[in-house]
Amino acid sequence: MTSAVLTPSRREPSPPGWGSAFHSTLGRGSALGLGLAMTWFSLLVLIPLSAIVVTAGTNGWGQYADTLGNAQTWAAIRLTVGQALMVTVMNVAMGTVIAWVLVRDRFWGKRALDVVIDIPFALPTIVAGLVLLGLYGKGGPLGLEWANTTKAVWLALAFVTLPFVVRTVQPVLEELEHDVEEAAASLGASPLTTFRRVVLPSLLPAIAAGAALSFARAISEYGSLVLLSGNLPFRTEVVSVRVLTFIENGNNASAAALATIMLAVALFVIVVLDILQRRVARRG
Repeated sequence: MTSAVLTPSRREPSPPGWGSAFHSTLGRGSALGLGLAMTWFSLLVLIPLSAIVVTAGTNGWGQYADTLGNAQTWAAIRLTVGQALMVTVMNVAMGTVIAWVLVRDRFWGKRALDVVIDIPFALPTIVAGLVLLGLYGKGGPLGLEWANTTKAVWLALAFVTLPFVVRTVQPVLEELEHDVEEAAASLGASPLTTFRRVVLPSLLPAIAAGAALSFARAISEYGSLVLLSGNLPFRTEVVSVRVLTFIENGNNASAAALATIMLAVALFVIVVLDILQRRVARRG
């Protein structure tokens, strides 16, 4: 009779979430840093946002219905969201092109252009509105006279959101290896096919992140629109101006309700773009 030799069986590590306990890697210093960061974030963001939601909910859901039922408020929401979406689409296209030129091409004045791209970040928005009014207002050198029109809203939003897609796509382009593109070209792929099948999938997560930032910034813009758009009800009045009107009239509940609605719109767009970004990143 032969005796069987018992060997210890190898246990495969179970994937996270399949019965295995989650082990935190935070040390004492990191835990303290996380606590301070969350406290600071709560003071700056979470608590003020909670206060707005509480103020908006003072009169229940009826407050939201009354705010959205107001024709002037609804017109401001349509204008703001519509123009923000148009500007975001334009920024996705033009921002990617500008980032490509700054990374892949060499030309005189490249460094100056790279610096100028950040001007909308540094320039006070009311100053931007004054500059745009001088160029596109009545009697301006360009002869367009876009002031007090919906074109003025689009122009102001395009100015303040221009850098977002450029600055999110540019670092990704700088890190991309040229070997894959050269291999695709050696296999007979055209430059357009190489960009569409090789380069673009790598850029999509960055483009989505820049688009989310661009949209969120556009729907909250105020300073550059004060002088340029004229704030005409049912024509050029945006949500931020409408919120200020509610506050000046002492209707803080309606102002908070409108602010909460726009916050929900921004979060919805950001979450959708984030889901798209993650799916593309996983496939890549």
